[in-house]
Amino acid sequence: MLKQNLSQKQLQKLSPQQIQLMKLLQIPTATLDQRIKEELEANPALEEGEEESDELISETDNFGESSGDGENETEVEREEPEAKDEFELDEYLSDYLEDDVANYKLKANNYSADDEEKTIPIAVETTFRDHLERQLGLLNLRDEREEKIALQLIGSIDDDGYLRRETYSIVDDLAFSQNVMAQEEEILDILKKVQLFDPPGTGARTLQECLLIQIERKLEFEEYESEKKYLEMARTILERYFDEFSKKHYQKLQKHLGITSEELKDTIEEILKLNPKPGSGFSSGQRVIQYIVPDFIITNREGELDLTLNTRNAPDLRISDHYKDMLRTYDAGKGTKRTRTEKEAVMFIKQKIDSAKWFIDAIVQRQQTMYKTMYSILQYQYDFFLTGDQKKLRPMILKDIAEITGLDISTVSRVANSKYVLTEFGTKRLKEFFSESLQTASGEEVSTLEVKKILTEMIEGENKKKPFSDEKLKNILREKGYNIARRTVAKYREQLSIPVARLRKEL
Repeated sequence: MLKQNLSQKQLQKLSPQQIQLMKLLQIPTATLDQRIKEELEANPALEEGEEESDELISETDNFGESSGDGENETEVEREEPEAKDEFELDEYLSDYLEDDVANYKLKANNYSADDEEKTIPIAVETTFRDHLERQLGLLNLRDEREEKIALQLIGSIDDDGYLRRETYSIVDDLAFSQNVMAQEEEILDILKKVQLFDPPGTGARTLQECLLIQIERKLEFEEYESEKKYLEMARTILERYFDEFSKKHYQKLQKHLGITSEELKDTIEEILKLNPKPGSGFSSGQRVIQYIVPDFIITNREGELDLTLNTRNAPDLRISDHYKDMLRTYDAGKGTKRTRTEKEAVMFIKQKIDSAKWFIDAIVQRQQTMYKTMYSILQYQYDFFLTGDQKKLRPMILKDIAEITGLDISTVSRVANSKYVLTEFGTKRLKEFFSESLQTASGEEVSTLEVKKILTEMIEGENKKKPFSDEKLKNILREKGYNIARRTVAKYREQLSIPVARLRKEL
């Protein structure tokens, strides 16, 4: 049996304009100008140019009064009556033309005319593969077929200089892309020739093979017997005892080789001189060099911190005069019956102008939200920004800034993500200022960043012949008053990319 029920429920909805604002908040200053260019290309009603008035765009849509993600927005689900087919042209034209459609000046006026305009030079580099291909002529290859195999091998070598692709896969690649039928033995034979290229170690399939290739090259050109002695022992270690070497089991190596600790130290030093990534000194031709562009600038003016948004390279935005003139032309014919084509034209113009207004408004609110968030972070971490002392960073989570600003946590997260602030102590990522708290023995709350800083200093100052274990580090931190567990020490050490004590050991 069918039953009709009337229900009321709350829905969280985001308008297209709010979604646009959320997306713009995620964009760092370095790429904002590109996003603006895309909008300029897509919407002819939006254009770049000097502003004519000092007012910002009027809030005709009441859009974005809350910078949150729509958490406070509720609606009752119900059936809406059918929209009117007839568009009220006269009403819209009257409302729009009476509106003060101001422009938006995105650039800040905090740069003097004497500021030097700087451009980033584009480096012209020889790529790693270019360097390898130039050495191809040095190989004693029999025909064009072997040259194709050698080129395929070079193309399969990664940016570090390793051939990590399986031989059978290269056989398949040659068959499909070059129409060359080859055997794995033939591939390996030509690979040995490619491994003669500079830099030494190129074309190796493992770290062990890479280091052995370099040792063999050194032995080939070494004239002094005293030096050869250590190189030969290094070769023996890499060939037979690579596992013990990688795990730093030095006493086992001494026993296997029958040498003193001093001789082992000199031998290990020869291995450490080798390059584990022979291709790292070259540009891959695909690697994109990213320059950090700060989103915020904090300046210390005689003990007072001043915050500004970095908006120097952003264009001014405004509604196209041409589109406004077209609306005025249609408005001049008020009272006359308009054709369907005219109505469609006004609808098109309306849609483009509204879209331009929404975008400009979203840009304005992006700047306001970013400034509001960064200003709160500045006030919260004032002592750090004043001194640069990392130990003065207070425990701070997203919720703290959200409560101060009245913004939603997800909005604060979007602002903090991929954003940088320029200080007199360097350019810092905003995420670095957020951390959990740790309680000291006296009950004081300190930032985990402070503990990590002390942990790093302790490990840097340890005796590398007897590095501190996690248990020892825990005990030292507790002596300093930090109430911490061994597993927490291990977690912080891993987050700092510091290896365990055994792998920090030196002879």
